[in-house]
Amino acid sequence: MPQVDQSIFRKYDIRGTVTGDNPQITPELANLVGKALGTYLPKQFGTERVFVGCDNRPSSQGIKQAMMEGIASTGVNVTDIGPVLTPTVYFASASFEGKGAGVMITGSHLDVRYNGIKMAYGKLALAGTQIEDLLKLILEDDFASGSGTIEEDLDMINQHMATIKSKVTMKKPLHVVLDAGNGLSGTYFPPVLEALGLTVECLYCESDGTYPNHLPNPEDPEMMKDLEAAVEKSGADLGLAFDGDSDRAGFIDNHGHHIAADRLLALLARELLSRRPGETIVFDVKSSQALEDEIIKYGGKPLMWKTGHSLMKQKMAEVGSPLGGEVSGHLFIGDDYYGFDDAPLIALKAMQIFASSDKTVAELFDEIPSLPATPEIILSAPDNVKFQIIDEIKEELAKKYDVIDIDGVRAKFENGWGIVRASNTQPAITLRFEAYTRPQVAEYIQRFKKLLDQHPEVDQTKLVQQLEAFSQ
Repeated sequence: MPQVDQSIFRKYDIRGTVTGDNPQITPELANLVGKALGTYLPKQFGTERVFVGCDNRPSSQGIKQAMMEGIASTGVNVTDIGPVLTPTVYFASASFEGKGAGVMITGSHLDVRYNGIKMAYGKLALAGTQIEDLLKLILEDDFASGSGTIEEDLDMINQHMATIKSKVTMKKPLHVVLDAGNGLSGTYFPPVLEALGLTVECLYCESDGTYPNHLPNPEDPEMMKDLEAAVEKSGADLGLAFDGDSDRAGFIDNHGHHIAADRLLALLARELLSRRPGETIVFDVKSSQALEDEIIKYGGKPLMWKTGHSLMKQKMAEVGSPLGGEVSGHLFIGDDYYGFDDAPLIALKAMQIFASSDKTVAELFDEIPSLPATPEIILSAPDNVKFQIIDEIKEELAKKYDVIDIDGVRAKFENGWGIVRASNTQPAITLRFEAYTRPQVAEYIQRFKKLLDQHPEVDQTKLVQQLEAFSQ
């Protein structure tokens, strides 16, 4: 039986360390995953070709090569699409007439000690029991054998960018500051914006997979400070940041203020529902109550679902939803597109709305009700106990409050709500709170904190910081 750290096979991807004495993601591991994919995908989905790409981390190229060799060894043909964005891999998979699949080697927003493997078939992503099935094949050493080819198509990124560019028109030029965080979005996206007539000011657009300026994570306020300052200094219309593999984007308005992803989804939903009333909009359990209210107000059907890009895409496909998103910044457009998380397309769709209005970006978002809310609060918690912690908290909350438990537990309070759930991507639990007033937010944080105090293995530092901020 191959020696594999089973903990890296997570709910919607494979993720682990690439450094240290016992790295979890190695070329050897990638080769085994490739063999498992080449065995599994044709049987389950009729896959005939797998498109493989990678980000710009130092470890990614070797992992990608081993992955491709593993897939080809099962008799499945492989196309190497080079260093690209995660949505480029999804685009290649989705556009191959139902017979395509995709693999992206990326650590996304994590630091360079980590890397990962994201997998797609057709328009959807592998998740849950499907990833467990891959692990089972690896542990049983039960692989198909054959001699697939490995071809190269470095034009796929250009096809992807041309396709999303064709989906929008800009009624007026905008001045955009782009913080690529030294990811590949800085290479591929500025030419698209310039071709649409926009003025682009670049921060950290040079490709450097060691991410020397800051980790590319648009939902971390610390990582957005340079962008906020640059927007204010230049008088730009907006700021835009991508994570390391460009399946998430973050926005800054013309005053240098961060726009939460669920507020952006509300704006996109308003525009979509003006054209397609009655459609279902899917959002995750951490989203604001204001989003649900806006969807109803503009004639849509709100559907709350589990957090996780794979799970969201599956639910959208199941119910035929043209738009969805989650607080982490993964947003999905199925309206005249494939329904996966393509952050460059989301950015273009948002900018098309901005360019069609006489109002500033800040004024547009002022129209969307905003309640006092924390950002997503991520607390370190060991993988082996985090789900048990959530179960115990859920049991206590359910005694006093109405709860939604499709993913962690979201408790409905008198004037707001709070949620805690186990992260599927890291040893952590995540929380978020919202209420009508800041003191109410502080009160709800305190209620959860009392329950977390029973679990000293959870690092509550960031929760305490939010409690102090909302208590002032």
